Amino acid sequence: MGEVEQEGNCIDVLLPSLLGIVNDVIRLKDFHHVHRRQCLNLVRRIKLLQSFFEELKESPPQISDTVINTFKKLETILHSAKTLLESSILGSKIYLVLQHDFILKGFNQVNNEMEKALEEIPWSLLDVSEDVREQVDLVHGQFKRAKEQVDSQDIQLYGDLMLAISQGKGSDFDLTLLRRLANELQLKTLAELEAEVHALQNLMEKHNPEVDGSLEQMLDLMKQMKKALLVGSTERVTALHEEPLSPSDTESICATMIPDDYLCPISLEIMNDPVIIATGQTYERANIQKWLEENRTCPKTSQVLAHTTLTPNFVLRSLINQWREANGLEISAVDSISGAAHNSSNSCSGDSTIDELIAKLSSRQIQDQRAATAELRLLAKNSAENRIRIAEAGAIPHLVALLTTHDVEVLENAITALLNVSIHDHIKGLVVQAGAIPHIVTALKYGSMKARENAAATLFSLSTVNEHKLTIGALGAIPPLVDLLKHGSPQGKKDAASALFNLLIYQGNKPRAVRAGVVKPIIALMSNSQAGMRDEAVSILALLSTHEEGRRAISRISLVPALMSIFHDGSPRTKENAAAILLALVFDNPQHLTTAGRLGIKKHLVDLVQSGTERAKRKASRLLEHLAMLQAE
Repeated sequence: MGEVEQEGNCIDVLLPSLLGIVNDVIRLKDFHHVHRRQCLNLVRRIKLLQSFFEELKESPPQISDTVINTFKKLETILHSAKTLLESSILGSKIYLVLQHDFILKGFNQVNNEMEKALEEIPWSLLDVSEDVREQVDLVHGQFKRAKEQVDSQDIQLYGDLMLAISQGKGSDFDLTLLRRLANELQLKTLAELEAEVHALQNLMEKHNPEVDGSLEQMLDLMKQMKKALLVGSTERVTALHEEPLSPSDTESICATMIPDDYLCPISLEIMNDPVIIATGQTYERANIQKWLEENRTCPKTSQVLAHTTLTPNFVLRSLINQWREANGLEISAVDSISGAAHNSSNSCSGDSTIDELIAKLSSRQIQDQRAATAELRLLAKNSAENRIRIAEAGAIPHLVALLTTHDVEVLENAITALLNVSIHDHIKGLVVQAGAIPHIVTALKYGSMKARENAAATLFSLSTVNEHKLTIGALGAIPPLVDLLKHGSPQGKKDAASALFNLLIYQGNKPRAVRAGVVKPIIALMSNSQAGMRDEAVSILALLSTHEEGRRAISRISLVPALMSIFHDGSPRTKENAAAILLALVFDNPQHLTTAGRLGIKKHLVDLVQSGTERAKRKASRLLEHLAMLQAE
């Protein structure tokens, strides 16, 4: 008894550990340019295992040495993968280039070990849905076919780096070569160079014989690259000091080269995307956004901010880029929402400007708010450029603030404006960060029918980003979506179904939907051919059937007759989902297949095997096998 309890505890520890490692890997980002492709491929493959471990955590497998050993092996391999990926974020970029063959072996080793571990999964001892099993099989195939190779760009980078190192300490360095290396390695700022020096010094402390011999040359190269950055107007960079530059040396050279107004007051680095805050001070966008997460004051003046709108300083950005060009430095490519050029006028239509419309959003006059939200709503609907301008001008927080209004017209316009701007993928995150979801949920519960419809449509738009699915579900959106599915207008029901389908792709949202009572209205829509939502309803049921709570809820309702009508005249995709639902139900209760057999399911399954989609053929084949066994009993 004691041994069984110990193994049970091991399972209880292993499954959360596996899921935790996978989630840690998914959160990794900002990989160095070197081996970036390999890193992204590995993260993508591991991410596909998330639903597998989530489902196992909800329905723990049978206790056995085979299961425990398999999961321990997966845990070890995933730890190795995580360490390998982290080295491409925190480690030395130069080391990654010089050791590219060794690091590629690491990626290939992880791929091979993962492929073997997935091959050994004891499926007969695991209670997982067919869809999750298929997804793991897909990942297994990807790991099996994976063969990481050196990119041609990495080979060129290796050659440039070896050429720069071979020039030797104290000699003149080719400025063109140094600039090319700085761009390729993304070592274009003092902060990035300092971080690379620190990473190299960490390697030195580890006394790695593979790199000890070239560390001094690498550090000397860093010194020369720093000087190339600081003295960018020279044609050649000559060694100014035999010793590395001290912080005071760096600051004095930098001060003579870069105008003070071009430096962010927070980081003291040259700005790429300057923005103006309420006090009139200018900061680098990323720096002030991080500051405002915890403060409501101006970092430079300590004044309390009247609002947190960030206005792009296009004039200063233009001056900085002119200065960069004049000093032989690369002009910054600001990663703004659009990546496109904007002018400082912010003009949008007629005599109005977006800034003026935003000012009206904050007005105490309801008529101003109605007029401004209506115009922004139309502008965001008309063009992608307008959506970008509206977001960059800082309208989103003001629109979100108006979601608490009691004025029906303002609320409808504000939600619809947010829906229209969120069509742009990069703006979706800004809407979520502005705290819109709880207010959208409130509008979904208590707003007019038009507001509820557009609230559901907005949640559908936001939920197309995977990480938002969890946020939206956790903030209570699913129950009011289910209510809209029951009592909404025909358009409201369609919008609710679309949003629910997106949200239910995330495994953790499925029990929330079941507990909110989603199964009955979905089956009602599936059974009502006049509602025009049969395909959507079957797709949602197929997702729910992959979760234990969903299967139990579906099983309590006589679903087989409705499924039979789909097998009779449904679309190929709908028939495929119907077969998946029936197979999932049979997993819990074979009586469903017995009932379907009496209603003539065999003919439809044979048709699917012969002419259905590939997935439908697999589902139908397995159902025919189960049906044959039931009839033989």
